[in-house]
Amino acid sequence: MVASPLRHRDLLWELTKRDFIGRYKGSVLGIVWSLFNPMLMLAIYTFVFSVAFKAKWGAGEESKVAFAIVLFSGMIVHSFFSECLNRAPTLIISHPNYVKKVVFPLEILPWMTLLSAAMHFLVSFGVLLVFCLLAGVAVHVGTLLIPISLIPLILMMLGLSWLFASLGVYLRDLSQVIGMVTTVALFMAPVFYPIEILPDAYQTILTWNPLTLPIIQFRDLMLWGKPIQWGNWAISLVVGLGICQAGHWWFQKSRRGFADVL
Repeated sequence: MVASPLRHRDLLWELTKRDFIGRYKGSVLGIVWSLFNPMLMLAIYTFVFSVAFKAKWGAGEESKVAFAIVLFSGMIVHSFFSECLNRAPTLIISHPNYVKKVVFPLEILPWMTLLSAAMHFLVSFGVLLVFCLLAGVAVHVGTLLIPISLIPLILMMLGLSWLFASLGVYLRDLSQVIGMVTTVALFMAPVFYPIEILPDAYQTILTWNPLTLPIIQFRDLMLWGKPIQWGNWAISLVVGLGICQAGHWWFQKSRRGFADVL
């Protein structure tokens, strides 16, 4: 699971660079678009929610942070998640030449999309960080722990990417289903609203969304200055490891039939 990307790290890095840069190939601004897009979205959120609607997030100290910043922090976590999962069902069928190469390590393709999505996440996070500093919003030292807080989600994303990449070879409609699921996940996570405003029954439902805890902890660490919820994090880590192992096992088991289908 980890040995293959380490063994083929040079190949993985080249594939990741090609994937990241290739999206902007032929455009005038090139990879500058990866920086311009989050800047534009954050500017729009700021105008709509902070200027037009004068929206506030929660109460007390949390309400002092611009709504747009809180919203954007949740959006970039969801974008990281959805980019990996939305691309997974077509990951193998969009690279048929790799399938026919006996020596090509197909299992590193989900790693490629994960790293490419991570690059977009880092760009968006950089925009958020700069905006916080310019807006006078305190960025807490707990921000340094954000990578650790995201480990369970990353493991889950990787496992689901292996699973969906494999199933996508045989079920071509899967990409449409996953697109709808990630959209539902956006609105069923505390991206646009604090989870505390919901009735207890609905809060329980939202806790099953794999995005809920990472988004809450991202904001807790960076904006609210709160510590990681280590108990919940540990449970998520165990679940993430299980999904990652299961997804990798299924991918390795089912890959033998890829060439016949493609």
